[in-house]
Amino acid sequence: MSETSGKLRLGALVALVVGSMIGGGIFSLPQNMAASADVGAILIGWAITAVGMLTLAFVFQTLANRKPDLDGGVYAYAKAGFGDYMGFSSAWGYWISAWLGNVGYFVLLFSTLGYFFPIFGEGNTVAAIIGASLLLWAVHFLVLRGIKEAAFINLVTTVAKVVPLLLFILIALFAFKLDIFTADIWGMKNPDLGSVANQVRKMMLVTVWVFIGIEGASIFSARAEKRSDVGKATVIGFITVLLFLMLVNVLSLGIMTQPELAKLQNPSMAAVLEHVVGPWGAVLISVGLVISLLGALLSWVLLCAEIMFAAAKDHTMPAFLKKENAKQVPANALWLTNGMVQIFLVITLFSASTYLSLIYLATSMILVPYLWSAAYAFLLAVRGETYEKTPGERSKDLIIGGIALTYAVWLLYAGGVKYLLLSALLYAPGVILFAKAKHESGQPVFNTVEKLIFAAVVIGALVAAFGLYDGFLTL
Repeated sequence: MSETSGKLRLGALVALVVGSMIGGGIFSLPQNMAASADVGAILIGWAITAVGMLTLAFVFQTLANRKPDLDGGVYAYAKAGFGDYMGFSSAWGYWISAWLGNVGYFVLLFSTLGYFFPIFGEGNTVAAIIGASLLLWAVHFLVLRGIKEAAFINLVTTVAKVVPLLLFILIALFAFKLDIFTADIWGMKNPDLGSVANQVRKMMLVTVWVFIGIEGASIFSARAEKRSDVGKATVIGFITVLLFLMLVNVLSLGIMTQPELAKLQNPSMAAVLEHVVGPWGAVLISVGLVISLLGALLSWVLLCAEIMFAAAKDHTMPAFLKKENAKQVPANALWLTNGMVQIFLVITLFSASTYLSLIYLATSMILVPYLWSAAYAFLLAVRGETYEKTPGERSKDLIIGGIALTYAVWLLYAGGVKYLLLSALLYAPGVILFAKAKHESGQPVFNTVEKLIFAAVVIGALVAAFGLYDGFLTL
Protein backbone atom coordinates (compact mmCIF):
# COMPACT_ATOMS: atom_id res chain seq x y z
CA MET A 1 0.00 0.00 0.00
CA SER A 2 1.40 3.40 -0.97
CA GLU A 3 1.75 6.15 1.63
CA THR A 4 -1.42 7.95 0.47
CA SER A 5 -3.53 5.06 -0.84
CA GLY A 6 -5.38 4.68 2.47
CA LYS A 7 -5.68 8.42 3.13
CA LEU A 8 -8.85 10.52 2.98
CA ARG A 9 -9.13 13.37 0.48
CA LEU A 10 -11.01 16.66 0.91
CA GLY A 11 -14.27 15.32 -0.57
CA ALA A 12 -14.32 12.34 1.82
CA LEU A 13 -13.56 14.59 4.81
CA VAL A 14 -16.34 17.04 3.87
CA ALA A 15 -18.71 14.07 3.49
CA LEU A 16 -17.75 12.87 6.98
CA VAL A 17 -18.63 16.29 8.41
CA VAL A 18 -21.86 16.69 6.44
CA GLY A 19 -22.77 13.02 6.83
CA SER A 20 -22.34 13.05 10.59
CA MET A 21 -24.27 16.33 11.04
CA ILE A 22 -27.15 15.55 8.66
CA GLY A 23 -28.67 12.50 10.31
CA GLY A 24 -32.20 12.44 11.66
CA GLY A 25 -32.29 15.85 13.33
CA ILE A 26 -32.97 17.94 10.24
CA PHE A 27 -35.99 15.80 9.31
CA SER A 28 -37.59 16.53 12.69
CA LEU A 29 -36.48 20.16 12.84
CA PRO A 30 -39.80 21.90 11.97
CA GLN A 31 -41.62 20.32 14.94
CA ASN A 32 -38.65 20.38 17.33
CA MET A 33 -38.14 24.13 16.88
CA ALA A 34 -41.84 25.03 16.89
CA ALA A 35 -42.33 23.13 20.15
CA SER A 36 -39.99 25.59 21.88
CA ALA A 37 -40.25 28.88 20.02
CA ASP A 38 -41.97 31.01 17.40
CA VAL A 39 -40.53 32.83 14.39
CA GLY A 40 -38.79 35.76 16.11
CA ALA A 41 -37.02 33.70 18.77
CA ILE A 42 -36.09 31.07 16.20
CA LEU A 43 -34.43 33.70 13.97
CA ILE A 44 -32.53 35.13 16.97
CA GLY A 45 -31.48 31.62 18.00
CA TRP A 46 -30.23 30.80 14.51
CA ALA A 47 -28.24 34.06 14.43
CA ILE A 48 -26.55 33.15 17.74
CA THR A 49 -26.01 29.59 16.56
CA ALA A 50 -24.54 30.69 13.22
CA VAL A 51 -21.98 32.94 14.93
CA GLY A 52 -21.22 30.49 17.75
CA MET A 53 -20.90 27.38 15.61
CA LEU A 54 -18.97 29.24 12.89
CA THR A 55 -16.40 30.33 15.47
CA LEU A 56 -16.28 26.74 16.71
CA ALA A 57 -15.67 25.58 13.13
CA PHE A 58 -12.87 28.16 12.85
CA VAL A 59 -11.45 26.87 16.16
CA PHE A 60 -11.16 23.36 14.72
CA GLN A 61 -9.69 24.78 11.51
CA THR A 62 -7.13 26.88 13.42
CA LEU A 63 -6.11 24.06 15.73
CA ALA A 64 -5.75 21.61 12.82
CA ASN A 65 -3.30 24.02 11.16
CA ARG A 66 -1.45 25.30 14.25
CA LYS A 67 -1.15 21.96 16.01
CA PRO A 68 -0.61 19.47 13.16
CA ASP A 69 1.04 17.03 15.60
CA LEU A 70 -2.22 16.58 17.54
CA ASP A 71 -4.40 13.84 16.06
CA GLY A 72 -7.88 12.98 17.31
CA GLY A 73 -9.40 16.46 17.42
CA VAL A 74 -11.52 17.25 20.48
CA TYR A 75 -9.74 14.71 22.65
CA ALA A 76 -6.19 15.77 21.77
CA TYR A 77 -6.84 19.49 22.26
CA ALA A 78 -8.29 19.00 25.73
CA LYS A 79 -5.30 16.86 26.74
CA ALA A 80 -2.68 19.26 25.35
CA GLY A 81 -4.26 22.26 27.03
CA PHE A 82 -5.58 20.94 30.31
CA GLY A 83 -3.92 17.63 31.15
CA ASP A 84 -4.43 13.90 30.83
CA TYR A 85 -7.68 13.59 32.78
CA MET A 86 -9.39 16.36 30.83
CA GLY A 87 -8.19 14.73 27.61
CA PHE A 88 -9.52 11.38 28.74
CA SER A 89 -12.83 12.91 29.83
CA SER A 90 -13.28 14.56 26.43
CA ALA A 91 -12.62 11.29 24.63
CA TRP A 92 -14.89 9.35 27.02
CA GLY A 93 -17.73 11.90 26.88
CA TYR A 94 -17.50 12.21 23.11
CA TRP A 95 -17.53 8.44 22.70
CA ILE A 96 -20.59 7.95 24.93
CA SER A 97 -22.42 10.79 23.20
CA ALA A 98 -21.63 9.31 19.78
CA TRP A 99 -22.78 5.75 20.39
CA LEU A 100 -25.90 6.90 22.25
CA GLY A 101 -26.66 8.98 19.17
CA ASN A 102 -26.33 5.83 17.08
CA VAL A 103 -28.93 4.08 19.25
CA GLY A 104 -31.21 7.03 18.47
CA TYR A 105 -30.53 6.74 14.75
CA PHE A 106 -31.43 3.03 14.73
CA VAL A 107 -34.71 3.60 16.56
CA LEU A 108 -35.65 6.57 14.32
CA LEU A 109 -34.69 4.58 11.22
CA PHE A 110 -37.02 1.69 12.06
CA SER A 111 -39.72 4.08 13.25
CA THR A 112 -39.59 5.63 9.76
CA LEU A 113 -39.71 2.18 8.15
CA GLY A 114 -42.79 1.61 10.31
CA TYR A 115 -44.55 4.10 7.96
CA PHE A 116 -44.31 1.37 5.31
CA PHE A 117 -44.13 -1.75 7.51
CA PRO A 118 -46.30 -1.46 10.65
CA ILE A 119 -44.48 -4.37 12.33
CA PHE A 120 -41.65 -1.95 13.18
CA GLY A 121 -44.00 0.37 15.10
CA GLU A 122 -42.18 3.30 16.74
CA GLY A 123 -38.79 1.68 16.24
CA ASN A 124 -38.69 -0.14 19.60
CA THR A 125 -40.72 -3.28 18.89
CA VAL A 126 -39.12 -6.73 18.93
CA ALA A 127 -39.07 -6.81 15.11
CA ALA A 128 -37.46 -3.34 14.98
CA ILE A 129 -34.74 -4.25 17.49
CA ILE A 130 -33.95 -7.47 15.60
CA GLY A 131 -33.76 -5.50 12.34
CA ALA A 132 -31.64 -2.79 13.95
CA SER A 133 -29.28 -5.40 15.41
CA LEU A 134 -28.80 -7.09 12.03
CA LEU A 135 -28.10 -3.71 10.43
CA LEU A 136 -25.71 -2.73 13.24
CA TRP A 137 -23.50 -5.76 12.66
CA ALA A 138 -23.71 -5.38 8.88
CA VAL A 139 -22.30 -1.85 9.28
CA HIS A 140 -19.75 -3.19 11.78
CA PHE A 141 -18.32 -5.73 9.34
CA LEU A 142 -18.41 -3.18 6.51
CA VAL A 143 -16.22 -0.83 8.55
CA LEU A 144 -13.88 -3.71 9.41
CA ARG A 145 -13.17 -4.00 5.66
CA GLY A 146 -11.44 -0.61 5.73
CA ILE A 147 -11.83 3.03 6.76
CA LYS A 148 -11.34 4.34 3.23
CA GLU A 149 -13.94 1.97 1.75
CA ALA A 150 -16.45 2.91 4.45
CA ALA A 151 -15.71 6.62 3.91
CA PHE A 152 -16.41 6.21 0.17
CA ILE A 153 -19.82 4.63 0.88
CA ASN A 154 -20.48 7.48 3.31
CA LEU A 155 -19.69 9.96 0.49
CA VAL A 156 -22.28 8.25 -1.77
CA THR A 157 -25.00 8.25 0.92
CA THR A 158 -24.24 11.89 1.77
CA VAL A 159 -24.89 12.90 -1.84
CA ALA A 160 -28.05 10.75 -1.91
CA LYS A 161 -29.49 12.25 1.27
CA VAL A 162 -29.02 15.83 0.03
CA VAL A 163 -31.34 15.33 -2.99
CA PRO A 164 -34.67 15.11 -1.06
CA LEU A 165 -33.57 18.04 1.12
CA LEU A 166 -32.98 20.17 -1.99
CA LEU A 167 -36.40 19.15 -3.37
CA PHE A 168 -38.08 20.06 -0.07
CA ILE A 169 -36.41 23.50 -0.04
CA LEU A 170 -37.35 24.17 -3.69
CA ILE A 171 -41.01 23.21 -3.18
CA ALA A 172 -41.20 25.09 0.13
CA LEU A 173 -39.88 28.27 -1.50
CA PHE A 174 -42.90 28.33 -3.81
CA ALA A 175 -45.35 27.32 -1.04
CA PHE A 176 -44.04 29.89 1.47
CA LYS A 177 -46.66 32.46 2.61
CA LEU A 178 -45.55 35.65 4.34
CA ASP A 179 -48.85 36.10 6.20
CA ILE A 180 -48.43 32.70 7.90
CA PHE A 181 -44.77 33.50 8.70
CA THR A 182 -45.65 36.84 10.35
CA ALA A 183 -48.91 35.77 12.07
CA ASP A 184 -47.39 35.69 15.58
CA ILE A 185 -43.69 36.49 15.28
CA TRP A 186 -42.91 36.64 19.01
CA GLY A 187 -45.27 33.85 20.11
CA MET A 188 -47.45 36.20 22.20
CA LYS A 189 -50.60 34.22 21.42
CA ASN A 190 -49.12 31.11 23.04
CA PRO A 191 -48.28 31.80 26.71
CA ASP A 192 -46.84 28.28 27.12
CA LEU A 193 -43.80 29.36 25.08
CA GLY A 194 -42.77 31.92 27.69
CA SER A 195 -40.60 34.98 27.09
CA VAL A 196 -38.55 35.46 23.94
CA ALA A 197 -35.35 34.88 25.95
CA ASN A 198 -36.77 31.61 27.29
CA GLN A 199 -37.79 30.55 23.78
CA VAL A 200 -34.27 31.23 22.50
CA ARG A 201 -32.67 29.25 25.33
CA LYS A 202 -34.89 26.21 24.77
CA MET A 203 -34.50 26.11 21.00
CA MET A 204 -30.70 26.31 21.38
CA LEU A 205 -30.68 22.77 22.77
CA VAL A 206 -32.10 21.54 19.47
CA THR A 207 -29.41 23.38 17.49
CA VAL A 208 -26.69 21.62 19.47
CA TRP A 209 -28.07 18.21 18.52
CA VAL A 210 -28.30 18.99 14.81
CA PHE A 211 -24.75 20.39 14.70
CA ILE A 212 -23.01 17.54 16.50
CA GLY A 213 -20.48 16.21 14.00
CA ILE A 214 -18.89 19.56 13.13
CA GLU A 215 -15.62 18.14 14.50
CA GLY A 216 -15.80 15.06 12.24
CA ALA A 217 -12.85 15.95 10.01
CA SER A 218 -10.58 16.78 12.95
CA ILE A 219 -11.21 13.35 14.47
CA PHE A 220 -9.75 11.82 11.28
CA SER A 221 -6.85 14.29 10.98
CA ALA A 222 -4.27 11.49 11.13
CA ARG A 223 -5.88 9.83 8.09
CA ALA A 224 -6.17 13.00 5.95
CA GLU A 225 -4.16 13.07 2.72
CA LYS A 226 -3.41 16.78 3.31
CA ARG A 227 -3.43 18.28 6.78
CA SER A 228 -4.79 21.59 5.45
CA ASP A 229 -7.89 19.74 4.16
CA VAL A 230 -9.05 19.10 7.74
CA GLY A 231 -9.80 22.78 8.40
CA LYS A 232 -11.27 23.33 4.94
CA ALA A 233 -13.60 20.34 5.31
CA THR A 234 -14.81 21.60 8.71
CA VAL A 235 -15.78 25.06 7.43
CA ILE A 236 -17.22 23.85 4.09
CA GLY A 237 -19.25 21.16 5.88
CA PHE A 238 -20.53 23.60 8.52
CA ILE A 239 -21.67 26.28 6.04
CA THR A 240 -23.40 23.64 3.86
CA VAL A 241 -25.31 22.15 6.80
CA LEU A 242 -26.16 25.56 8.31
CA LEU A 243 -27.83 26.64 5.05
CA PHE A 244 -29.85 23.41 4.86
CA LEU A 245 -30.97 23.62 8.50
CA MET A 246 -31.99 27.28 8.38
CA LEU A 247 -33.86 26.96 5.09
CA VAL A 248 -35.77 23.84 6.21
CA ASN A 249 -36.72 25.46 9.52
CA VAL A 250 -37.58 28.98 8.33
CA LEU A 251 -39.46 27.93 5.19
CA SER A 252 -41.62 25.50 7.23
CA LEU A 253 -42.74 28.44 9.39
CA GLY A 254 -44.20 30.04 6.26
CA ILE A 255 -46.18 26.92 5.32
CA MET A 256 -47.75 25.99 8.66
CA THR A 257 -48.21 28.05 11.83
CA GLN A 258 -46.17 27.45 14.99
CA PRO A 259 -49.04 25.65 16.83
CA GLU A 260 -49.65 23.42 13.79
CA LEU A 261 -45.96 22.54 13.47
CA ALA A 262 -45.62 21.88 17.21
CA LYS A 263 -48.34 19.19 17.04
CA LEU A 264 -46.79 17.24 14.15
CA GLN A 265 -45.38 13.75 14.58
CA ASN A 266 -41.77 13.22 13.55
CA PRO A 267 -40.24 13.17 11.01
CA SER A 268 -42.19 16.44 10.82
CA MET A 269 -40.60 17.50 7.53
CA ALA A 270 -42.58 14.69 5.88
CA ALA A 271 -45.84 16.12 7.25
CA VAL A 272 -44.94 19.65 6.07
CA LEU A 273 -44.28 18.45 2.52
CA GLU A 274 -47.42 16.29 2.60
CA HIS A 275 -49.34 19.46 3.55
CA VAL A 276 -48.10 21.08 0.32
CA VAL A 277 -48.08 18.30 -2.29
CA GLY A 278 -50.00 15.37 -0.79
CA PRO A 279 -48.99 11.83 0.32
CA TRP A 280 -46.10 11.42 -2.12
CA GLY A 281 -44.29 14.20 -0.27
CA ALA A 282 -44.30 12.17 2.95
CA VAL A 283 -42.99 9.12 1.08
CA LEU A 284 -40.17 11.16 -0.50
CA ILE A 285 -39.02 12.55 2.84
CA SER A 286 -39.32 9.15 4.54
CA VAL A 287 -37.09 7.57 1.88
CA GLY A 288 -34.66 10.48 2.21
CA LEU A 289 -34.60 10.01 5.98
CA VAL A 290 -33.81 6.30 5.65
CA ILE A 291 -30.86 7.07 3.35
CA SER A 292 -29.76 9.91 5.62
CA LEU A 293 -29.82 7.75 8.74
CA LEU A 294 -27.89 4.94 7.04
CA GLY A 295 -25.18 7.44 6.07
CA ALA A 296 -25.13 9.04 9.52
CA LEU A 297 -24.85 5.63 11.19
CA LEU A 298 -21.79 4.87 9.11
CA SER A 299 -20.21 8.26 9.90
CA TRP A 300 -20.75 7.85 13.64
CA VAL A 301 -19.54 4.25 13.78
CA LEU A 302 -16.32 5.50 12.16
CA LEU A 303 -16.06 8.45 14.58
CA CYS A 304 -16.74 6.31 17.67
CA ALA A 305 -13.98 3.85 16.88
CA GLU A 306 -11.50 6.52 15.81
CA ILE A 307 -11.76 8.64 18.97
CA MET A 308 -11.01 5.62 21.21
CA PHE A 309 -8.20 4.48 18.93
CA ALA A 310 -6.56 7.93 18.89
CA ALA A 311 -6.75 8.18 22.68
CA ALA A 312 -5.26 4.69 23.10
CA LYS A 313 -2.32 5.47 20.81
CA ASP A 314 -0.88 7.95 23.29
CA HIS A 315 -1.78 5.93 26.39
CA THR A 316 -4.79 7.97 27.54
CA MET A 317 -7.00 4.93 26.92
CA PRO A 318 -5.91 1.34 27.64
CA ALA A 319 -3.60 -0.29 25.10
CA PHE A 320 -6.12 -2.93 23.92
CA LEU A 321 -8.13 -0.17 22.18
CA LYS A 322 -5.30 0.70 19.75
CA LYS A 323 -5.23 -2.72 18.11
CA GLU A 324 -5.81 -2.53 14.33
CA ASN A 325 -6.73 -5.30 11.91
CA ALA A 326 -5.01 -5.94 8.57
CA LYS A 327 -7.11 -3.17 6.98
CA GLN A 328 -5.84 -0.60 9.55
CA VAL A 329 -9.24 -0.43 11.25
CA PRO A 330 -9.26 -0.05 15.09
CA ALA A 331 -11.02 -3.38 15.58
CA ASN A 332 -11.20 -3.56 19.40
CA ALA A 333 -12.53 0.00 19.67
CA LEU A 334 -15.14 -0.91 17.05
CA TRP A 335 -16.22 -4.07 18.90
CA LEU A 336 -16.52 -2.18 22.21
CA THR A 337 -18.54 0.62 20.61
CA ASN A 338 -21.01 -1.56 18.77
CA GLY A 339 -21.32 -3.88 21.75
CA MET A 340 -22.58 -0.90 23.78
CA VAL A 341 -24.98 0.07 20.99
CA GLN A 342 -26.35 -3.48 20.96
CA ILE A 343 -26.91 -3.46 24.74
CA PHE A 344 -28.82 -0.18 24.59
CA LEU A 345 -30.89 -1.33 21.62
CA VAL A 346 -32.14 -4.16 23.81
CA ILE A 347 -32.77 -1.70 26.67
CA THR A 348 -35.09 0.33 24.39
CA LEU A 349 -37.46 -2.65 24.36
CA PHE A 350 -38.10 -2.16 28.06
CA SER A 351 -37.42 1.52 28.75
CA ALA A 352 -38.32 3.75 25.80
CA SER A 353 -38.74 6.89 27.89
CA THR A 354 -35.36 6.44 29.55
CA TYR A 355 -33.76 5.96 26.16
CA LEU A 356 -35.27 9.20 24.81
CA SER A 357 -33.92 11.12 27.78
CA LEU A 358 -30.47 9.60 27.24
CA ILE A 359 -30.46 11.07 23.74
CA TYR A 360 -30.81 14.55 25.28
CA LEU A 361 -28.10 13.54 27.73
CA ALA A 362 -25.90 12.55 24.79
CA THR A 363 -26.19 16.13 23.56
CA SER A 364 -25.10 17.58 26.89
CA MET A 365 -22.15 15.18 27.16
CA ILE A 366 -20.59 16.45 23.96
CA LEU A 367 -20.61 20.03 25.23
CA VAL A 368 -17.60 19.36 27.50
CA PRO A 369 -15.29 18.32 24.61
CA TYR A 370 -16.46 21.39 22.64
CA LEU A 371 -15.77 23.63 25.63
CA TRP A 372 -12.19 22.38 26.08
CA SER A 373 -11.42 22.72 22.35
CA ALA A 374 -12.57 26.35 22.35
CA ALA A 375 -10.69 27.00 25.60
CA TYR A 376 -7.47 25.54 24.15
CA ALA A 377 -7.65 27.72 21.02
CA PHE A 378 -8.25 30.77 23.22
CA LEU A 379 -5.34 29.76 25.47
CA LEU A 380 -2.94 29.47 22.51
CA ALA A 381 -3.88 32.98 21.36
CA VAL A 382 -3.53 34.42 24.87
CA ARG A 383 -0.07 32.89 25.28
CA GLY A 384 0.99 33.69 21.71
CA GLU A 385 1.98 30.05 21.29
CA THR A 386 2.44 29.08 17.57
CA TYR A 387 2.05 32.77 16.58
CA GLU A 388 5.78 33.59 16.50
CA LYS A 389 5.83 33.72 12.67
CA THR A 390 2.29 35.11 12.21
CA PRO A 391 1.72 37.69 15.01
CA GLY A 392 -0.89 39.50 12.89
CA GLU A 393 -3.29 36.55 13.18
CA ARG A 394 -3.21 36.45 16.96
CA SER A 395 -5.79 39.20 17.57
CA LYS A 396 -8.24 37.63 15.12
CA ASP A 397 -7.89 34.19 16.70
CA LEU A 398 -8.18 35.69 20.18
CA ILE A 399 -11.58 37.14 19.24
CA ILE A 400 -12.73 33.94 17.51
CA GLY A 401 -11.57 31.76 20.41
CA GLY A 402 -13.24 34.09 22.93
CA ILE A 403 -16.57 33.99 21.10
CA ALA A 404 -16.41 30.20 20.71
CA LEU A 405 -15.60 29.78 24.41
CA THR A 406 -18.45 32.09 25.45
CA TYR A 407 -20.83 30.17 23.18
CA ALA A 408 -19.72 26.82 24.66
CA VAL A 409 -20.34 28.11 28.19
CA TRP A 410 -23.75 29.43 27.09
CA LEU A 411 -24.65 25.98 25.76
CA LEU A 412 -23.84 24.42 29.12
CA TYR A 413 -26.15 26.98 30.74
CA ALA A 414 -28.87 26.26 28.18
CA GLY A 415 -28.61 22.56 28.99
CA GLY A 416 -29.27 23.24 32.65
CA VAL A 417 -28.05 21.80 35.97
CA LYS A 418 -30.05 18.59 35.53
CA TYR A 419 -28.05 17.40 32.55
CA LEU A 420 -24.73 18.51 34.06
CA LEU A 421 -25.44 16.24 37.05
CA LEU A 422 -26.59 13.35 34.87
CA SER A 423 -23.49 13.80 32.68
CA ALA A 424 -21.32 13.48 35.80
CA LEU A 425 -23.02 10.14 36.46
CA LEU A 426 -21.74 8.88 33.09
CA TYR A 427 -18.33 10.55 33.29
CA ALA A 428 -17.43 9.09 36.71
CA PRO A 429 -17.19 5.34 35.74
CA GLY A 430 -14.73 6.19 32.97
CA VAL A 431 -12.03 6.53 35.60
CA ILE A 432 -11.65 2.73 35.49
CA LEU A 433 -10.26 2.87 31.93
CA PHE A 434 -8.22 5.98 32.77
CA ALA A 435 -6.63 4.25 35.78
CA LYS A 436 -5.87 1.16 33.66
CA ALA A 437 -4.12 3.30 31.03
CA LYS A 438 -2.09 5.10 33.70
CA HIS A 439 -1.13 1.76 35.29
CA GLU A 440 0.08 0.48 31.91
CA SER A 441 2.27 3.59 31.59
CA GLY A 442 3.59 3.29 35.14
CA GLN A 443 2.26 6.72 36.09
CA PRO A 444 0.18 7.93 39.05
CA VAL A 445 -3.51 8.15 38.16
CA PHE A 446 -4.07 11.83 39.07
CA ASN A 447 -2.07 14.93 39.81
CA THR A 448 -3.29 17.30 42.54
CA VAL A 449 -5.53 19.42 40.31
CA GLU A 450 -7.02 16.34 38.62
CA LYS A 451 -7.87 14.88 42.04
CA LEU A 452 -9.97 17.97 42.78
CA ILE A 453 -11.67 17.79 39.37
CA PHE A 454 -12.44 14.09 39.79
CA ALA A 455 -13.77 14.75 43.30
CA ALA A 456 -16.18 17.31 41.82
CA VAL A 457 -17.28 14.76 39.18
CA VAL A 458 -17.87 12.12 41.86
CA ILE A 459 -19.90 14.56 43.98
CA GLY A 460 -22.00 15.45 40.93
CA ALA A 461 -22.49 11.76 40.16
CA LEU A 462 -23.56 11.00 43.75
CA VAL A 463 -26.03 13.90 43.73
CA ALA A 464 -27.43 12.64 40.41
CA ALA A 465 -27.69 9.06 41.68
CA PHE A 466 -29.49 10.20 44.83
CA GLY A 467 -31.69 12.50 42.74
CA LEU A 468 -32.77 9.60 40.54
CA TYR A 469 -33.42 7.45 43.60
CA ASP A 470 -35.29 10.18 45.50
CA GLY A 471 -37.19 11.44 42.44
CA PHE A 472 -36.08 15.06 42.30
CA LEU A 473 -34.10 14.15 39.14
CA THR A 474 -35.66 12.16 36.33
CA LEU A 475 -34.25 10.69 33.16
